[in-house]
Amino acid sequence: MQEGKKRRIAILGSTGSIGRQALEVIDQHPEHFEVSVLTANNSYELLIAQAIKFQPNSVVISNENFYLQVKEALADQPIKVFAGSESIDQIVQSDDVDVVLTAMVGFAGLRSTIKAIEAGKVIALANKETLVVAGELISSLAVKYRSAIIPVDSEHSAIFQCLVGENHNPVEKIILTASGGPFRGYNLSSLEKVKKSDALKHPNWTMGQKVTIDSATMMNKGLEVIEAKWLFGLEPEQIEIVIHPQSIVHSLVQFADGSIKAQLGLPDMRLPIQYALGFPKRLKSNFPRFSFMDYPNLTFEQPDTKTFRNIGLAFEAMKKGGNLPCIMNAANEIAVEAFLHEKINFLNIPEVIEKSMEIISFVKEPSLDDYIATDYDTRIYTKELIGK
Repeated sequence: MQEGKKRRIAILGSTGSIGRQALEVIDQHPEHFEVSVLTANNSYELLIAQAIKFQPNSVVISNENFYLQVKEALADQPIKVFAGSESIDQIVQSDDVDVVLTAMVGFAGLRSTIKAIEAGKVIALANKETLVVAGELISSLAVKYRSAIIPVDSEHSAIFQCLVGENHNPVEKIILTASGGPFRGYNLSSLEKVKKSDALKHPNWTMGQKVTIDSATMMNKGLEVIEAKWLFGLEPEQIEIVIHPQSIVHSLVQFADGSIKAQLGLPDMRLPIQYALGFPKRLKSNFPRFSFMDYPNLTFEQPDTKTFRNIGLAFEAMKKGGNLPCIMNAANEIAVEAFLHEKINFLNIPEVIEKSMEIISFVKEPSLDDYIATDYDTRIYTKELIGK
């Protein structure tokens, strides 16, 4: 971060949980950051309020049905208003953007992230599905266009922080921690009875509905495993999951000499967001501080992969590679949506994902077009499967 020069931030998905918290961070550090672009999908009223407060150069409402509402509300503001996903793809390449925070949920964030990488932007990556779906492609493009990718997920941020200063010291393995979600300790018969309202009660974190359900099914950790492989250049056997109910140890790195480094802190997403936006500097914050006296017992357990089958499905997808993680991700997005609309029960989610992974055609070395086609085909098949 250059002294005296503000970083110009584009927030893709500014009305979601990560986007809102990112704006809190920016609001606390006006001397370091300014908002250049804000985008939203449907939440146009909140987008308007954010735009009036933070005065970005541009806003994009992805759902074109709300374009007129946004345009009229901001008519007296010096803010350009655009609509549609293609506008997002174009605007992330703008010269007045330094850092692109990708906080859009799901496959929808892939194309805009690629466009930002091709423009050589710094990517603050909060959209884990981008690397899950197209990790090999994203990694190669980041090298080609010299685009730095800094993770925002608390677990990957923890690993990133542990690796800073280690240069080329060999990593033996990484350990991703997981809270276990609201159903830690449940067996299959208990999970048959859970309702949407139960699954949306995460014990430690406040997140959007999709991510919260992913945490309850443990798919969130499965997605993070695949993301970690590409972020840190790891083999599947170098990645381990440990259940840590308190969510204080955010993840750990074990080096070749047996030494382990960990990053600790209270479960507050503003910390990894601020770290990513300000890297390599650590900026001051007024976030609550962790005290060991408040947490005298930090506990760790093995994950129950028999009950929470999504973990195994994610490792299978990671090991086989190709477009299989893309299939898994698309099927999961549709299954979670169906569960939220009470069309399937909780245990149907891994069943739908597994069936889709078996049926949809496997492509060993997919192109971007293959990923797009795979995502489309999987969604069609999964919806038909759920309908039956």
